[in-house]
Amino acid sequence: MVQTKAVARTIFHVDMDAFFVSVEELFDPTLKGKAVVVGGQRHERGVVSAASYEARKFGVHSAMPLRTAAKLCPHATFVDGHPDRYRECSEKVYLVLSSFSPLVEMASIDEAYLDMTGTQRLHGPPLRAAHNLHAKMKAETQLNCSIGIGISRLIAKVSSAKAKPNGVLWIVPGQEAKFLAPLDIRDIPGVGKVTEQNLHGLGIRKVGDLAGFDDSFLEQQFGKWGLALAGKARGEDAGGWFDSEVGADVDAKSISHEHTYDQDTADLEQLESTLMRLSEMVGRRLRESGLHARTIQLKLRYEDFKTITRAHSLPGPTQLDTEIFEQVRALFRKNWRNGEKVRLLGVHVSSFEGKSDQQDLLEDARRQRWQQALSAADRLRDRFGESSVSLASGLKGGFRERTHENPAGLPGKGKTRE
Repeated sequence: MVQTKAVARTIFHVDMDAFFVSVEELFDPTLKGKAVVVGGQRHERGVVSAASYEARKFGVHSAMPLRTAAKLCPHATFVDGHPDRYRECSEKVYLVLSSFSPLVEMASIDEAYLDMTGTQRLHGPPLRAAHNLHAKMKAETQLNCSIGIGISRLIAKVSSAKAKPNGVLWIVPGQEAKFLAPLDIRDIPGVGKVTEQNLHGLGIRKVGDLAGFDDSFLEQQFGKWGLALAGKARGEDAGGWFDSEVGADVDAKSISHEHTYDQDTADLEQLESTLMRLSEMVGRRLRESGLHARTIQLKLRYEDFKTITRAHSLPGPTQLDTEIFEQVRALFRKNWRNGEKVRLLGVHVSSFEGKSDQQDLLEDARRQRWQQALSAADRLRDRFGESSVSLASGLKGGFRERTHENPAGLPGKGKTRE
């Protein structure tokens, strides 16, 4: 009996270089070559969404408070984020990627995995395919990307980070351990500060150090995460970020939006208007994903940073802005200390189900009319931008949509399902 040798997988990780900044440069070429911070103005309370490579040299990085970034890099140009622009460019990126493989997983708005296994006859060997993809991306989107190639998503992701900016790096099958060994443990996706400190306590600072421990020892120290770490040290897609196949349609477990005020406020009308706007944003994402949520949660942070969360489960799931708002407003009125200034509000939904099973025909007809109206509003937002349509009660709560990597409707993620 002839045994066929298993074909090694070929996975690409394509990461757009300084994506938000690069998109802003397309609309304002004078920003090129400058220290640029995207996410808001230097005096605002928000956080940095992205920074140009010139700004990063001064220690500016994403998730840093804007005011801290201004102190580190006072000469930087601060730019408000434009989520609609980023979504539009991400769609173009997705079209390029899907022309190389039918198996594309948008990990965020500016990065994706491609399973290129078995595409050599069409696109050539991995390096040639990557360089062709690299060139087509630039031609079609005017944006640069970095590409990592490996036998797993983990290897591809780590290698794309080492290829930045605007490079290609292929880890030849069989060389995974050699490539990973000298890297810092934080280079492994999923290893945060706490895990890093715990590993340092065991004398593990490099990936090679980690690979030197038995799986059983790591499991004893860290449980299932220890086994995942052992696999990652060998270059495997072990747990955490890599539980599904490339291109698999994985539903979100929760959806949320929140807003931090530039000035703390106790204005009840403004606070409830903000909750309405947040409910609209959450409802839109539910409809785009074809999901209905049963659990509605309020997040409330006071000026002294005391934060509370309160949740309520509905008798039936919903994806209607009005129903989400009705519940979150009730939670707010019940829990807000009247007159106390608020720093942040958030709306969070979870416990997803299929379509709501309504028995009351009159009530169901009313909900159907709301569904049709809100779907029409979604189409207008698709065409004219997120701020183009809002329910009257949310107008005073209008605010700039926060720029982040996982907005509503990532390209390739299933739109509303019937």
